[in-house]
Amino acid sequence: MPALRPARYAATVLVAAATGIALGAGPAAADIPVGRPMTGKMTYYTDKGYGACGTPIDATSQNLVAVPAAWWTSPNPNNDPLCQGLSVEVSYNGRTIRVPVKDKCPSCDPTHLDLSRPAFASLAPLDRGVVNGITWKFVR
Repeated sequence: MPALRPARYAATVLVAAATGIALGAGPAAADIPVGRPMTGKMTYYTDKGYGACGTPIDATSQNLVAVPAAWWTSPNPNNDPLCQGLSVEVSYNGRTIRVPVKDKCPSCDPTHLDLSRPAFASLAPLDRGVVNGITWKFVR
């Protein structure tokens, strides 16, 4: 049976390549910089349904955040360490909020947060749309 191991590995690599799954790529869960402040920008969104963590969300009425895709570490986001009780602490203009990670923002660069409408509104007027110069960090 040892001769089958290389063939199984090759088959796994081919299946992963064909489906777009990267083997061993991306940051490990330990690479999520919990507690490390970052500077970036925030926007808001109003989606309803299920977030990337597999739980119901309503970004029109709940405080939550969609985190940039760069910080997700699992091919199945439902099992991602970000969905295991991590929140984001966001500060702007003398105010700070803490919001749970419930969703993924595929179009956000690594320092761009997409907040739910009420979370954004607690830091800045909605008509701003995009706010640069926020500071934020992952927290447990």
